[in-house]
Amino acid sequence: MNTINATTVCPGQGAQAVGMGRAWSEASTAAQAIFARADETLGDTLGAPLSTLCFEGPADLLNRTNISQPAIYTCSVACWHGLYGADAAPAVAAGLSLGEYTALHLAGCFSFEDGLRLVSERGRLMQEAADAANGSMVAVMGASEDEASTFCEALSSDGGVLVPANLNAPGQIVLSGDSDLCERAVEACGEKGWRATPLTVAGAFHSAHMQPAADHMAAVLAAIDMAAPTGVVWSNVTAEAYDGSDLDAIRSTLVSQITSPVRWSGQMANMIAAGYDHWIEMAPGKVLRGLMRRIDRSAKVQNYDQPDSSVSA
Repeated sequence: MNTINATTVCPGQGAQAVGMGRAWSEASTAAQAIFARADETLGDTLGAPLSTLCFEGPADLLNRTNISQPAIYTCSVACWHGLYGADAAPAVAAGLSLGEYTALHLAGCFSFEDGLRLVSERGRLMQEAADAANGSMVAVMGASEDEASTFCEALSSDGGVLVPANLNAPGQIVLSGDSDLCERAVEACGEKGWRATPLTVAGAFHSAHMQPAADHMAAVLAAIDMAAPTGVVWSNVTAEAYDGSDLDAIRSTLVSQITSPVRWSGQMANMIAAGYDHWIEMAPGKVLRGLMRRIDRSAKVQNYDQPDSSVSA
């Protein structure tokens, strides 16, 4: 096994875009083979081959949670295979929410096909939970984590759900919860001088609205064979490295991740403090490179959204 010493980061939901992975598939037979394996594994369960949805859309389908999650996972793995091949694994890996499954797969925790089944079921369950509840999300610029938590507690003090869901970077937080509370949050943020933007999402991810998905995902994860990761993989829930020898803890943390806040900002800060200084971002998109510029401008991230040129910033 060839160990890649750069710290690998894998994108999460929201990185999808029509055309994702096409350039990798055209440039690399190894990447093309990953898309073919995904098409074979999922068959017609998505209404069209996954590769077609990635390369051609339409956007309204690709943006659905049950499709975007397996699409992003497959695109990231295809990118990895295009760069390094099947016999390589990262020494250190992390992923934003969904991307944590990609990181665990690249580290050998489960096969590509099992990982694809996991994220497909995760996406389906989260879409179902979103459809069953009236939830939304709001991006907030200018608030600290403590300020956002206090703000959510005050707005939801009469009942309802409103929580910090994504702690992406200093001053960049996403709130999640009941649609009416999200609407109130937009107005209240303006009164505090924070910039608030309602997000076009299927539901209130990383909140109590997702508990039904988490409950069902526990059984899905229990049925998947796992092995100890070959490298170090970091968790969104704890913002610390997993104990690779405790597979039950990995499973339970992935269940908790569905309803818990994504502590990406703190996780990246902890990884930088641990001495990691060579970062590579898998396709699709450049979201994580952008967040890193807000977390630590001195950290350089090579982005591999396209095979013909990497961008470092």
